[in-house]
Amino acid sequence: MKKILLSLFTIILAITSFAQPKDPVIWKYEAVKKSGNNYDVVITATIPKPWHLYSQNTAKGGPIPTKITINSNPLISVSAGKAKEIGHQEKVLDKNFSPKGVEVLFYSEQVQFVQSISLKGAVKTNITGTVEFMVCDDSQCLPPTKKSFDIKLQ
Repeated sequence: MKKILLSLFTIILAITSFAQPKDPVIWKYEAVKKSGNNYDVVITATIPKPWHLYSQNTAKGGPIPTKITINSNPLISVSAGKAKEIGHQEKVLDKNFSPKGVEVLFYSEQVQFVQSISLKGAVKTNITGTVEFMVCDDSQCLPPTKKSFDIKLQ
């Protein structure tokens, strides 16, 4: 009986060790009040090893860059430009995307995307949107994924 249970346990352990996570990135969304009606929307991606997440600024011809979309809200003014990226950015010439290679920018472990916004008056509202991203490790890439967010502003 002990041999059967030990064999079953070993088989289950082997199967789960080969399973790949379908969505390895953990996302956290928050609004940090700076002053008055000004906020920073902070979107944090925690990326487990061996995965990495691509920058918003990855060159064309390479992997899908991260894209943050903030939905229109008449009570909010979003500062121009892409969100600021805070984290240890790595840069490589990746020949998987072109024979000559494509300069690829990515983050491992953690990155924060910070977008400044202003409320148009002393109101309570939410900021909604999506993050589209792609993650890869050294041997594979997962399909692009979209995550929605809804952050309360007070």
